[in-house]
Amino acid sequence: MRKINVALVEDDARLRKAVERGLAGADTCRLVGMFATAADAIRDIPALAPDVILMDVNLPDRSGVECVAELAPQLPGTQILMLTVYQDPDTAFQAIAAGAHGYLVKPVMPKRLVEAILEVREGGVPMSRAIARQVIEAFRTLQERQAAAATPSEKSPTATNDPLTPRERQVLELLVEGYSYKETAAQLGISIGTVGTYVERIYEKLHVSCRREMVAWSKSR
Repeated sequence: MRKINVALVEDDARLRKAVERGLAGADTCRLVGMFATAADAIRDIPALAPDVILMDVNLPDRSGVECVAELAPQLPGTQILMLTVYQDPDTAFQAIAAGAHGYLVKPVMPKRLVEAILEVREGGVPMSRAIARQVIEAFRTLQERQAAAATPSEKSPTATNDPLTPRERQVLELLVEGYSYKETAAQLGISIGTVGTYVERIYEKLHVSCRREMVAWSKSR
């Protein structure tokens, strides 16, 4: 089995070393480049064409989200996994909209990091449970606000404001209840990668369909 080529974008030298040590002990991954700035990453990563990029959000010259937006169109076969201290759903929405495929909150144990790299390569959308729960709860809150603001005709059985399919709704409910991706897949009889695909669709629908309501909701708090 070919090793997964990984590039790391992280300005903290201590964390770069920790990730380097963690991946050095993995049989499935190989670190092919480390970068401390967005400028260096944008310049050099396309030539490396890694399978996975680990991307920090808070870089010294540009946001990691901006870096993702630059790199993602150039590397359609590369999965980008955010690795950051930011736990707010807005940052997660922005990263996913820019082209990220997963979002992990630091610190991440080496074993979990390797599992996330494997998961994202298999089509999953790895998320730290805390941020996943916040994002999904924000989605439910927005749906409830939309339902409360709907006119009587919009609330009729023949009309609905719910953009989710029945299966996406099932995935949403299980994750909100605290089930992991693996547990959700077992409950629904689907693969972990398929769960990830449903979650990615949920995030996309939230960002694309509800951005205006999300901003209004944030300002009203």
